[in-house]
Amino acid sequence: MSRARVARRIATAAAYGGGGIGLVGGAAVGLLLTEVRLAKRLVGGSGDVPPRADGRYGSAFAHHTDEPPLRLGFLGDSTAAGQGVRRARETPGALLASGLAAVAERPVRLVNVALPGAKSDDLDRQVSLLLDSSVPPPDVAVIMIGANDVTRRMPLATSVRLLSDAVRRLRAAGTEVVVGTCPDLGSVEPVYQPLRWLARRASRQLAAAQTIAVVGLGGRTVSLGDLLGPEFEARPRELFGPDNFHPSAEGYATAAMAVLPTLCACLGLWPEADEQPDARRGEGFLPVAEAAVEAASEGGTEVTAAQAGTGPRGRWALLKRRRRRPLEEEQPQQQEGAEGADGAASAAAGDAAGGTGGGTSSRSA
Repeated sequence: MSRARVARRIATAAAYGGGGIGLVGGAAVGLLLTEVRLAKRLVGGSGDVPPRADGRYGSAFAHHTDEPPLRLGFLGDSTAAGQGVRRARETPGALLASGLAAVAERPVRLVNVALPGAKSDDLDRQVSLLLDSSVPPPDVAVIMIGANDVTRRMPLATSVRLLSDAVRRLRAAGTEVVVGTCPDLGSVEPVYQPLRWLARRASRQLAAAQTIAVVGLGGRTVSLGDLLGPEFEARPRELFGPDNFHPSAEGYATAAMAVLPTLCACLGLWPEADEQPDARRGEGFLPVAEAAVEAASEGGTEVTAAQAGTGPRGRWALLKRRRRRPLEEEQPQQQEGAEGADGAASAAAGDAAGGTGGGTSSRSA
């Protein structure tokens, strides 16, 4: 069965309440359990509380406009929370808030409700926190979820259905949604075969099915899988944190560079010229399932709905490969502003965003 058909089956099962897709037969269970026990000993787990990055970014731009700050919500698991780094400005939420403020030339208020260890069944609670009736809903929300669903063997269709419910609620509230799909768990260095192959297969299947569901609800996705995979495998000491599982500050900056263009595009802030597909970079219109599978195998790839209606091969989507500079070419900014985006402004105004520098937030009470 093709990867696109598998992804469609998972997404369809999610929509109609079906079960998951099995990955291995019973004969492999004993070997896999041995591999899992070994992986748990080799892969650390950080119990540290991620630094709190909530607050206002880009206050230097406040005098440019009378408009209120853009509202950015962050949901998901430990990756969304920024576990593995010690400074608030190194978390993905802070990096994206800084970059968004620099591109929009407007302050951004970040609210991060992500929870380390969360699976997709926690998204309902997180969405409720963001949609608190006492404050306006976010202008845009970023969701990073899926790794714990795979490692804790949640049925893939269940995972996708729970994510779909969260996206549907956010879209109904008028919030734009960007989902960083399930990362490639085959890139975790101490995990050996065959568990590494199975982890890669499951995480890519989930990422593709997440894309099909999210695009169908009017959201956009950005693949984090292969973006981090080759770089993590080539430079694990730099891109993994001390626990060998969560990204380091440079790893989070790499992810932020991939997500920022999509975050800006969904708010109409990215240059129109860059919104046209470039065939030289392999961009174009594909059936959504094919676009989802292609994106799952190449990080930094955006998928968004192309048009209403369906054709012989289902809905169509636009696949975009956003330009980004290799991490080693970034010029880290060391300057820290009082509240946010000054240190990230230079990188954000260029091709992608973040860097390992950037400002600190004014933490909310």
